[in-house]
Formats: sequence, structure tokens, C-alpha cells
Amino acid sequence: MFALEDKWVWDFWFLRHRRELHLFYLQAPRSLGDASLRHHNATIGHAVSDDAWDWKVLPDAVHPGLPGAWDDLATWTGSAVGHEGRWYMLYTGVSRRERGLVQRIGLAVSDDLVYWRKYEGNPVLEADPAWYAVIGRDHGGDEAWRDPWLFRCEEDSQFHVLVTARSRLGELDGAGVIGQARSPDLMAWEVLPPLTEPGEFAQLEVPQLVETQWGRFILFSCHSEDHSRERQRRLGGPGPGGTFVLSARDFAGPWLPGDCPVETPDDRSLGAPYAGKLIERGAGEWGFMAFCGADDRDFLGELLGPLPVEWGPDGGLRVAPGSGAQRSLPRRDREGGA
Repeated sequence: MFALEDKWVWDFWFLRHRRELHLFYLQAPRSLGDASLRHHNATIGHAVSDDAWDWKVLPDAVHPGLPGAWDDLATWTGSAVGHEGRWYMLYTGVSRRERGLVQRIGLAVSDDLVYWRKYEGNPVLEADPAWYAVIGRDHGGDEAWRDPWLFRCEEDSQFHVLVTARSRLGELDGAGVIGQARSPDLMAWEVLPPLTEPGEFAQLEVPQLVETQWGRFILFSCHSEDHSRERQRRLGGPGPGGTFVLSARDFAGPWLPGDCPVETPDDRSLGAPYAGKLIERGAGEWGFMAFCGADDRDFLGELLGPLPVEWGPDGGLRVAPGSGAQRSLPRRDREGGA
């Protein structure tokens, strides 16, 4: 497991450069005591490894902005890509003025993959009320527009992003969708209609698009209370929390969710793996990483994996038997913040 002695870690993303795997993750001080406080105290940490097991901690990647900024409360989940000799990270930000209820997406840029500077035109992405639910007009909760998963699309040579969002359509308990947008340059973005249909979940968190020899999939996570009443009726009872998989023949969809979450065969005492992602460790060799204990009551603040995975004949994903966790503290060779 990836663990820090003084900080909780949870949602994460990664970027491979040459032989190194760069891991970015949400972090908050363990000294807070109450795990539920981590969300409004989150910054983005950074570690690097050449084998996805032995990690070296680097300076923090992104911190909240100065008072009054759009991201002055906390910086949340994002993702990153390389382009023309630079690296670009989309990340979620929330503000104190809005008490963290409105989520927006900003851009940070790096020349060396260590030190990151925020784009002066931030935020670059906000929920478009033409397609997506916004606070005050459609409901009284938070305005979901977070967890961007960034990738380059070969078909149109543009950058695309998948986003945790809510549709304007249907009941709130099933309004969760995967939102999307595209950009030619990572700075000017066009928000597109939702990639998935509403009806199944209240939210689909931390999406990841993966293309494997077994097909194209989107991993996402939800809590047990995020299954809609309609989905519960169809499945015959409350749904479990954890990491789920959407599958589709074509990118345009329809994207269909599996009935059950991804499970690890060992260490069930750690809780359901949440915010799970696949890492390609070699040609056709995949590993599964997640954090354990999505509920604040059993939250560990450590990352599980990468554990080897198997694909069933129906394309279903499962963690390979016998791949139990081992706890590993990374080396902290350099300190600092960005």
C-alpha cells in the first residue's frame, strides 16, 4: 500500500514519462483527527516510481489559491497529460465564498513534471446549464463538476475530458452522469452533452477511461446510497459501494454499468476499494489501485495496490486471487510546495 505517516491520501491519478510513473493524489493532514474534515483541507501531492511499488515523494503539485480565488478552499481530483514538451493538469477547485458547494475545473502547467503553475485564465471549465444541473436552479445541494479525466482523442486530434456531473433530467437520486468537454489546446473548452444517460446513480465519481485488449471501459465509483431507487428495484435491494465499470462498443455509447463493483479477494477488512483506477504496468499487464474505506468511519487514508487483475470471458474485471496488500512508506527525498 502507498501510505504517508503524516497525511491521509485518497483520490489519485498518474502520468507515465519515460520509465517513471508519476502519481498525483489528494492529501490532508492526519492531525485533523476527523476524516470528514479532509475534503476542505485537501491539496495535491506528488510521488514518482519506476516500478509502481517503491515511491519517492516530490514537492506538492498544487495548493489552494489565495483568499478570494475560485479555488481558495481546496484543490480536488484531476488528471494530467503531456503535450509538445510540457505537461498539463486539469484539477477541481472549490472556494470559501461558496462554502465548497460549486465545483469548477482549472488548469496547471509544468515544464519539468515537478513544479506546477496555475493558468492565469482559470477556471477553464464550468457546468453548462444547457446540459447539466446547477445549484439553486435545479436542486439545493452541490453543483457537481469535478474529477476530470483528461485524454487525447485520435479520431479528432483534440483533447477530451470526462467529468463527474449531474444531468438536468430525471430525479436527483438518478441524475448522476459522466459529463464531457473537448478542446484543441487545453485552455479553450467546449462543454458537450453527457456521455452517459441518467437514471442509475446519484453520482459517478472519479471516472477513468481505459482501452484494453478486452475492450473499452470507464471505471467510476459510488457509495451504497448513490444507487437510484429504480436501480435498487431492478437489482432487488440496496446496491453496494465501491468501484464499478461501464462498458460500450463505441465511445458514443450506450455505456452500460455492471451490477456489481470490483472486489479484491483479500483484505476485505480494509473496506470496499474506492476511486479505483487501472495502471498499465507493461504491455497488456494491468494493475488496480484504489483507496480503502470510502466511508469516513472506516477511512484509512492509504492507497491499495497496484494489484494484478483478470478479465472474465464477459469482459468483467476482477482483482486476481492471492494479490494481498503490503504496506509501504515512500521515501521523502525532497520537501516543498507549489
